[in-house]
Amino acid sequence: MRILFSFLVLFSGLTFAQGKGKVAIVIDDIGYRSTDVSALRLPSQVAFSVLPHTPLGRELAEKGNQQQREILLHVPMESTRKLTLGPGALTSNMDENSVKNSLQASINDIPHVIGINNHMGSRLTQMSEPMSWTMDFLKKNNLFFLDSRTSKYSQAEFIAQRTGVPTLRRHVFLDNNLNEDYIELQFEKLIDASKRHGSVIAIGHPHPQTITVLQKMLPTLAKHNIELVPVSQMLPRYRSYAQKETHEKEYNSAPK
Repeated sequence: MRILFSFLVLFSGLTFAQGKGKVAIVIDDIGYRSTDVSALRLPSQVAFSVLPHTPLGRELAEKGNQQQREILLHVPMESTRKLTLGPGALTSNMDENSVKNSLQASINDIPHVIGINNHMGSRLTQMSEPMSWTMDFLKKNNLFFLDSRTSKYSQAEFIAQRTGVPTLRRHVFLDNNLNEDYIELQFEKLIDASKRHGSVIAIGHPHPQTITVLQKMLPTLAKHNIELVPVSQMLPRYRSYAQKETHEKEYNSAPK
């Protein structure tokens, strides 16, 4: 009976979007490749999430900021697949001081950061203690958290809310497959999600195929009555949307 009641409460809160939809796009993995500079051709509403301690990270964060583009820190976090993480990584064998010192060093490396999201992290985002330390750091530094949702078991969003850290989540991955037809299909899913729910967030990467598709398809948002907005504009009313999505299937998932 309690399960049925809970389902009905959740279902009653699900409404279809009215008025203009909003889409935010974050380009991850900025900092390693010379071709990452091509992301600067995207509209300034598209945020950059920059990997710390990378050859081009600081430079591209500066250039993005000059375009009035929002800058996030793309923090490497431990994966269930034991993938190579790179510098500035957070792992399950680190203590609280190590986690916070690493985050501070990464923030010092990348200028203009207003929030962070996880790079990989399918293991670490499931662990309450490292996530609690991370959220404590973010709260003290007035930063928000975007959960890349590389694991459906992620606790990061819940712990952020419990800690009082403004939080968002990714709904669509644009480019798990580096095929332009696939990326276009994912973009169409993004449009459909915005029509149904209002505010949605997509994550992509600075691959040539992704940049090409975004340059082609972003101008089509207007005809669908959808506005491209900076990711921070999702923060004030995001909580209600997250609640609506609690019992729905993820649009797309790529555990890392």
